[in-house]
Amino acid sequence: MIKKILLVAMSSTFLLTACVTNPNTGQSSIGNAAKGGGIGAVLGAATGTAFGGNDLKNAGWGALAGGAVGAAVGAYMDHQETEMQQSLQGTGIQVERTAENTLSLNMPSSITFGFDSSNLTSQATSALDSVSNVLNKYPDSTITVTGHTDDKGADAYNQSLSERRASSVSGYLSQHGVNRTRLSQQGMGERAPKSPNTSEENRAQNRRVELAIVANNNAGAQQGGSQQQSYPQQQGYPQQQGYPQQQQGYPQQQGYPQQQQGYPQQQGYPQQQQGYPQQGYPQ
Repeated sequence: MIKKILLVAMSSTFLLTACVTNPNTGQSSIGNAAKGGGIGAVLGAATGTAFGGNDLKNAGWGALAGGAVGAAVGAYMDHQETEMQQSLQGTGIQVERTAENTLSLNMPSSITFGFDSSNLTSQATSALDSVSNVLNKYPDSTITVTGHTDDKGADAYNQSLSERRASSVSGYLSQHGVNRTRLSQQGMGERAPKSPNTSEENRAQNRRVELAIVANNNAGAQQGGSQQQSYPQQQGYPQQQGYPQQQQGYPQQQGYPQQQQGYPQQQGYPQQQQGYPQQGYPQ
């Protein structure tokens, strides 16, 4: 029975949201909700056995719990990825799913900053408006903004420039409603190139700002939880306390002894017998 539960938990979470369509390419693929559900089920099963006792039973319940959480996070990021791709079409910003719970945005410097500048272009601010709108709709995540440069110039200068550019993007998102506590920023300078700095084309790819959007462990679960909070409204059941009030009417039957007290009134019978001597027999 437990083996069936484990199998159903893993297969159902996989099939629940198994296929999604990329709005840019039109291609269908396995949704990350299904991937997350499957991985969550496996990890949940492994965690369940750690509690000892009936390993199969614990693994079954662990798989159900882990699969549900993994599927919720995967579905949460699936929806966010779709909306982000749709809102950034034609902007030159690349949207990529790098993990089940992570969405990455690549903003090349050619559309984000001018040469040797950390000031955002009008094209960049327009795109970041769309990014902030989506981020505000999906608040259960953190965002790390990382600036990068190519290898031209001094290392220290490139490090400073990458930090200023990351700060510009992070500050703009914060000014447009994204909670500051969700944001962190860093500069990598020329230390993390995307491509070897062997050509001008590669260097252009390395001059960029990246956003890593990572879902929280409870992403997608709070909405369902808030709806379930309505169940405690069933506290109306204690209204059944009215039953004892009805039972309190039974002591009113104490009136029966009052009727019985009328029996002594039959003492009038001897009064009738006293009338016999009044008859005139002796006369």
